[in-house]
Amino acid sequence: MTKLKPSSARPAKPTERKRTAAAPKTKLPEVSPAEQLLQSIREAFDSLSRQLKVIARYVEQHRDHIGLDRIQDVAERCGVQPSAVIRFAKHFGFSGYTEMQKIFRDGIAKQIAPNRDYQARIRSLIEAAQGQLSSADIAHEFIGGSIAGMQELQRDLHSTVFDEAVAMLVEAPTIWVAGSRRSFPVATYLVYALQHTDKRIELLSGLGGMSEGQLRGLGPDDVMVVVSFSPYAEESMQCAQAAVAAGARLIAITDSQMSPLADLSSATLVVPESATFGFRALTNTMCLAQSLFIALAYQTELAYTPVPPIAGGPVREL
Repeated sequence: MTKLKPSSARPAKPTERKRTAAAPKTKLPEVSPAEQLLQSIREAFDSLSRQLKVIARYVEQHRDHIGLDRIQDVAERCGVQPSAVIRFAKHFGFSGYTEMQKIFRDGIAKQIAPNRDYQARIRSLIEAAQGQLSSADIAHEFIGGSIAGMQELQRDLHSTVFDEAVAMLVEAPTIWVAGSRRSFPVATYLVYALQHTDKRIELLSGLGGMSEGQLRGLGPDDVMVVVSFSPYAEESMQCAQAAVAAGARLIAITDSQMSPLADLSSATLVVPESATFGFRALTNTMCLAQSLFIALAYQTELAYTPVPPIAGGPVREL
């Protein structure tokens, strides 16, 4: 606070002193109606019926183009009847799907995610090409879809949660990693990278059905990273549940805040992956895994303090 010069200072009246002593109010960022709805959906998720949970996940994962979807499109992609979509909207206080859709449609021109627009372009491309795409055309479409997905990841990455996840890894004596099926390549890469740190690293591969035996070594100060996407591999869920039961902390890399992993985790990193020709990419997930490793390595290296060299002796590091 800037001090008044003696020549310009004058005794303040009690009311004035109180007014000048008050700290200025910080204007909180405005939460959009769409974000408010998504928060309400997350809070109510456990109490929803099976069909409404499917719709809830769809709305959360496709928020960027729900404003353009017809009710028939949403119903078809969720495998439900349109009446279920209407029931979902009414459950959250709307008169019907159209009113709910409006809050996503407002400002959609500047909010729409690149990969959602890209998916529409791919559909048009397939229809126009009529099966005449070359191998190079397919490669270009996959590369373009991955670039668009990376842009979405950069836009939506929750910095605070990422920082918390890295802090957990720094503090953990042992880091456990689990991932099955489509997520297995990410888990194995993460273990490979993390082995370049001074941490003890354990991969829960399920090889020989020995995961249960491995998990006996899990300690309450350890951290487990579980990578899993819908429909969420049972093996990965079992590892996550075992970690929580042992008192360890969980970092989830998954596709939704409504993922069953999110309920168990201390930090949930949501990864939107683009889908090209019906195949979901791993580009974003691999990028996030690499980012976790590099951020951990950076933080642990900061802990090293150079020791002044002894005259004529080698330089040592603690």
